[in-house]
Amino acid sequence: MNMKPVKIRITALLLLIVALVAAGYFGRGYLLKEITIHQLLAENKQLKEALTNLTDEDQIGYAKVIKQETNDGNIWTTLRFVETARNDKTKKILEKDYVIEGDIIHFDALIVKFDNKLVMDGRERAMYLWRRIYGETMAPQAGFLIESAGAEPARYADLLTVLPIKQRELFWSNIWDLANNVDKLKQEGITAIYGSAVYSKLRPGLIYVFKISPTGQLYPEVIPEM
Repeated sequence: MNMKPVKIRITALLLLIVALVAAGYFGRGYLLKEITIHQLLAENKQLKEALTNLTDEDQIGYAKVIKQETNDGNIWTTLRFVETARNDKTKKILEKDYVIEGDIIHFDALIVKFDNKLVMDGRERAMYLWRRIYGETMAPQAGFLIESAGAEPARYADLLTVLPIKQRELFWSNIWDLANNVDKLKQEGITAIYGSAVYSKLRPGLIYVFKISPTGQLYPEVIPEM
């Protein structure tokens, strides 16, 4: 019996086993080294520099009525919602149309504040994340999404470009989770105002510009459409 092919097969099998064990070991080591949100917030200087670059804002978007009509005794509002760029109020970065029953509409936002632990100059900074729109006959959780929870918002797409993609995903997934758990990152220097919805009885021919008060609350400033 020729033992040579058998030895070759055994050797190849042993090499395969060794390779699999090594891959599992190093893979495990890689997983163990994955950064946590605590480490990212506490240790990443690039993130802190990026948050320090957040500027004060006084307008974060606007809405206008495209049309209103009555069907079967109910008012239906077709609404166009626009989110504007942080550094240019005239630049649209998100534009969506919604058809909502009624003429009183709620605009739901999540306001995220970063204290001096997370910024380089010791001054508080804030982010404004649009969540959803809903009419007075709808439950908030049944509202229409504006931004996708967990994703990087279009408004802040340029903020964390210095970070690797995995770290950016880690940051945004945890920030959006504040909508469900406002205490989640308090110990890291992050606070959130959840359910900061503004509402108004909307009418065609008017533009509802969303402003921010010094305390972080949102309110609509109504101006005629030119």
